[in-house]
Amino acid sequence: MPFKIVRNDLTKMQVDAIVNTANPKPKYSSGTDTAVYKAAGEEELLVERKKIGYMNEGEVAITLGFKLPAKYIIHAVSPRYINGISGEEKRLRDCYKKSLALAAQYECKSIAFPLIATGSFGYPKEEGMRIALDEINAFLMKQDMLVYLVVFDTAATKLGLNLYPDLKAYIDHNYVCDKREEEYGDRYFGSVRSDEPGYDTYRRERADLETKVKNASKNVQIGVSVEMLSCQSIRRELSVADSLGECAMAPSALCAPIQKESEAFDEFDDAYYDFLEEHESALEERMKHMSDTFQEYLMYLIGIKKLTNAEVYKKAIVTKQLFSKIKLNPDYHPDKATAMRLCVGARLNLDETKDLLARAGYALSPCDKRDIIFSFFIEHEVFDMIEIDIALEEHGLPCFID
Repeated sequence: MPFKIVRNDLTKMQVDAIVNTANPKPKYSSGTDTAVYKAAGEEELLVERKKIGYMNEGEVAITLGFKLPAKYIIHAVSPRYINGISGEEKRLRDCYKKSLALAAQYECKSIAFPLIATGSFGYPKEEGMRIALDEINAFLMKQDMLVYLVVFDTAATKLGLNLYPDLKAYIDHNYVCDKREEEYGDRYFGSVRSDEPGYDTYRRERADLETKVKNASKNVQIGVSVEMLSCQSIRRELSVADSLGECAMAPSALCAPIQKESEAFDEFDDAYYDFLEEHESALEERMKHMSDTFQEYLMYLIGIKKLTNAEVYKKAIVTKQLFSKIKLNPDYHPDKATAMRLCVGARLNLDETKDLLARAGYALSPCDKRDIIFSFFIEHEVFDMIEIDIALEEHGLPCFID
């Protein structure tokens, strides 16, 4: 694969060349620049950098890598982001375009870029990514080179550390359990043997769910508010029950406690209908869009979330041209990857995502790890295509961004 997005330290990349976000003056700045000089050997590298002299934004130059694993360092002077219409885009494109050309001139077979200018220089991350992809893809159409885009910053690292343990558990539950049922069929439906993979996870999840059901019943008896026990929350518990049932449990074992206490909910009927009346206009509005096409429903959701079109296509990392094509054609049928990216761009929750995808004829499959990882980020409201693609790359799966 000629292009990869990875979470790593740029100075540790085993490539022919790394690209450093250089200071225009022959000295180094904070951040990536400092890290590169320290890892390469600052005295030796500074001597070579001073030979190059002052560089303008968008210009590049090359030196040896010295103590780095990389043979060369390509120094690219990042543009500072002003307002997006002051020539920053051209200068940023030049950083990628000229760096790739210089690497090819020096017969490099591999190169690693940081996401140039998106740190302290203030370039919006999604826009910076779109520009990087444009220039890298244009280069790879004509040249053979392995290109890495290295994402390594405090926020991204913290996000990864916080999310990834949960992501592993999420995949184990949503994928492995389905595979168990697929492998064994109905023979073990309703029970899990202690020697099966995932047994401990299953026992813990079953115990947690049974505790939730018991607590829900107690709360009804002591008169908890209807907002806490609306039909929506009950459906959520039943949905969890069904999900575990599909993995390994008999649904009747879970539904029985709820059915047993069903009479206890009767006293909340009046409050429940008051709740419905209060939200009637919102429900009616949703009902009007039941027959919408993918494009029509997407534009409706963007409207109710009060997002601009630019916010959506930039967050989704799709081009303005593609988004305009979708917007102007009510019958537009996107491929699944594009549809999923637009769900991220529009910051949809999981129900909205499933609904929108269904209008294009797609579903999130429990037998597809790519779909499961995507669902995990949606559920956690991490609307970040770069983070999603890093997770896919680290699991050996195809990325969305191309």
